[in-house]
Amino acid sequence: MVAIEAVNITKIYPNGVVANRNVNVQINVGEIHAIVGENGAGKTTLMKIFFGMEKPTSGEIKVFGKTVHFSSPKDAIKHGIGMVHQHFMLVPSFTVAENVMLGIAPKKGPFAVDFKKMEEIVLDYAKKLNFDVPVCEKVMDLPVGVKQRVEILKALVRGAKILILDEPSSVLTPQEVEELFQLLRKLSKEGITVIFITHKLNEVKQISDRITIMRNGHVVGTYKNQDVSETDIVELMIGRKVEYQIERTPAKPGKIVLEVKNLNYYREDGAHILKNVNFYVRGGEIFAIAGLEGNGQKELVEIITGLREKATGRILLNGVDILNKHPGEIRRLGLAHIPEDRVEVGSALDLSVAENLISDRYYQQPFSGKVIYRPSKVLAFAERMIKMFNIKAKSPSTSVRFLSGGNIQKTIVARETTSNCKIVIASQPTHGIDVASSEFIRKRLLQMRDEGKAVLLISTDLQEVLQISDRVAVLYKGEIVAHFANQNLSETELAHYMLGVKRQSWDYLKEHLT
Repeated sequence: MVAIEAVNITKIYPNGVVANRNVNVQINVGEIHAIVGENGAGKTTLMKIFFGMEKPTSGEIKVFGKTVHFSSPKDAIKHGIGMVHQHFMLVPSFTVAENVMLGIAPKKGPFAVDFKKMEEIVLDYAKKLNFDVPVCEKVMDLPVGVKQRVEILKALVRGAKILILDEPSSVLTPQEVEELFQLLRKLSKEGITVIFITHKLNEVKQISDRITIMRNGHVVGTYKNQDVSETDIVELMIGRKVEYQIERTPAKPGKIVLEVKNLNYYREDGAHILKNVNFYVRGGEIFAIAGLEGNGQKELVEIITGLREKATGRILLNGVDILNKHPGEIRRLGLAHIPEDRVEVGSALDLSVAENLISDRYYQQPFSGKVIYRPSKVLAFAERMIKMFNIKAKSPSTSVRFLSGGNIQKTIVARETTSNCKIVIASQPTHGIDVASSEFIRKRLLQMRDEGKAVLLISTDLQEVLQISDRVAVLYKGEIVAHFANQNLSETELAHYMLGVKRQSWDYLKEHLT
């Protein structure tokens, strides 16, 4: 039996961008069905249509054989569809039970929530599903793998029979990925349909029953897992043969560009988020900080870049203490920043590609004279960047809002790595983007290194860390717990430190990081 079906779905946005073109796909009850494609291939739009976040321009959706019309996600939920987004939709200050039952909590009276009964309901569901979740703990204090289980539990409590997972493994360790896959297999056996969207093709092969491949808004085909290899999938995704090989020559480190000394940061509620963090980054090397999401990486980057204040310690950029300085002042001292959140922090969605590319230098030559802005110079620069970084946009005047995630990210990378910086901080630079775009960005960071720039890479992607870094530190619960030269390192070894199973001695860390 077919759980959900797209029939000739076309989606055309008001600016003329065609996201889906006559898409047809059938997803069966109880199967794990992967949908893959480059950024901009149309898979995210299709999932938004399935979940009621977008309306198709034409075509129809069928759920368990019946044609449905969704006005909002609420309609999709009523029809048994749940979605776990790439960025979790949880309230950090609420408990697990409060998040799971948000909007459907049992009441004592007309206004009062029955918290005890709410916790009992969630605990009962968790036990039935063999979920190990602490129902009374606040979400902000949970590891990322547990937060994901809370999201899945939230969908299942609402009666989801079809579960859409968007990049579910992007912030998990190999051990947590395996636990997730065991859970998905269990749900599948119980008749839950799982739609799995990811750019990690090894995981597609590991978990899926069937695979739908999309390219340029079309469905190229749907295949049984055993009938296609990873190489076949990549070639079908991009329409040509490719070889993804990144050669990392030995680093030639120079002088220290960035030095972090005894950095401490306390959250507003008193939680000690960063604890005596020490490290340095030299010109001509990529220094990576690995760790599970929520272990202080976000705060660390925001403090270094001036986006967060009230930390203590010292941060030296070419010998100048930049702690608690304004972001603009820090940038002028030679720091570039590829932020984790490409939408909220990294770009201005309503401005054009050209305007985003010069947003840090619009007041400088050649884009501005003493009083006159020079559109022709801006246009020429933007056209050059679009070509150089292979940004897929109709024109430099296209609003960034209408680019795919991968092309927004390449726009940001183009701006930041052409800014005449001394160091670039790259925070999750390939998170949630396709294979080709990921490889392009990683090669660009290596190019920056080879040009003598310092690169600080913050990443939860262990493959990325091992592929391009020269040295690796691990951040766990706000502390640096390990440091390695990247020689014969394995994902498994790193994961032990990321999970807090192992840690190196303070004397060893002091010797190598200060």
